[in-house]
This record gives sequence, structure tokens and C-alpha cells, in this order.
Amino acid sequence: MTDKLTTIGFDADDTLWHNERFFQLTQAHFAQLLADHADQDHLMERLLAAEKRNIRHYGYGIKGFVLSMIETALEVTDDRVPASVIRQLIEAGQEMLAYPIELLPHARDAVEGMTGLCRVVLITKGDLIDQERKLAQSGLGDLFDAVEIVSEKTPETYRSIFERHGDGPARAMMVGNSMRSDVVAPIQAGSWGVHVPHGLIWEVEHAEAPVDSPRFRELRDLGGLADLVHSLK
Repeated sequence: MTDKLTTIGFDADDTLWHNERFFQLTQAHFAQLLADHADQDHLMERLLAAEKRNIRHYGYGIKGFVLSMIETALEVTDDRVPASVIRQLIEAGQEMLAYPIELLPHARDAVEGMTGLCRVVLITKGDLIDQERKLAQSGLGDLFDAVEIVSEKTPETYRSIFERHGDGPARAMMVGNSMRSDVVAPIQAGSWGVHVPHGLIWEVEHAEAPVDSPRFRELRDLGGLADLVHSLK
């Protein structure tokens, strides 16, 4: 174990494997289907508003996304959206749930490099069945000491996880692409927060970087994680 750091948490979607690009491809298809009823910018604004409203009902993930698209389609057509469009949206969601997993650069090496050095925990939010599917297909499952699929990533979530699977938040680090969920929240819990930008980010996950925090770090990619961890010994 390192002197100061004993637990590493990894985010999953868009940190270890691609995810957001599939949502954006489906949103483009959604805009095409509704092109006769709303321009794309307005439609995306309505869809985002529906997604934000519905998180408390459906949580995160593809199923809630599909339901939000259907709700938005009903709204912009005054309930006159053709049944064929609803069917295509459902089919688009089913396709998303079947996309093969593609690891991001350095993902396997980064996780393997932490095994034996720290306790390694996957901390992800989203639909339970889909997240379990992606983890199984990733080939990374055996590398984690624990897997936590949570409904939301709050400071209290991190405190609980790092106390349960480690030596508390002060000796833990979270690594991920979401500034809001993977960096700000763990830092507020007393942990390190490491931002690994992905390029594509869902607007809900935007937050200002906590640049004044001594526990904030940013890496270009996961290839720099091992050096960072060793520097904190």
C-alpha cells in the first residue's frame, strides 16, 4: 500500500470505455425523426429538460433516455407523434443496449497498474443490468476488488463507499471524466479527484473545475495515472 493513498475508485462510462458517443448518435437520429415538428436546437433543449426532470424517476442510463425521447416527441407534436416514430425510438434504445464495449486508451493498463498497489473499486451510476453487461463485456471485471453501481454520486456516496472498501475518503482517490460526479463530489467528501477529459460530455455532468483544491488533479489520459499515484506516496 502507498503511505497516503490506499483506495482507487474508477468511473466506468467514458473513463474506461466509450458511452456518450452512442447517446449522441441516437440524439441525431431522434432529431431526424422529429425534423418536421421541431428544429434541432429546440428539440435538444426540450430533450435535455425532460432528462433532467426524469432523473429522479428513472435514474441514469439508456432506459430513462429513451423514455425522455418519447416524452419529448409527444410534447413537440401535441401528442400526435406517429406510432412508427415511437417504435423507432424504442428500437434505437435496444440497439444502444447491445452496442459492443470498446475500451478507451490505457484503460486496462491503468486498472491493472493499480491492482496490488491499492484497493481498486469500480464506482458507476446507471441502469444495473446495463452496467453489469458492460462490465462483463469489458474484460476488466476480475481486476476490481469491489463494484458499486449507485443511483447518484454524492459526497455521502463516496464517504460510504471509501469507508466500506478502504480506509476512508481521506486516503482514497476517484478517477473519471465527469467533473461534477467524479471530481467535485469526491473532493467534497475529502478524497482526491482526478479528471480525465473524454471530449464528449453530457451537459448534466458539467461543473467548474475545483482548481483551488489541493486534492484536484487532471490527466490528459489514463496513461499518466501510475506516475500520479506514485507521486502521492
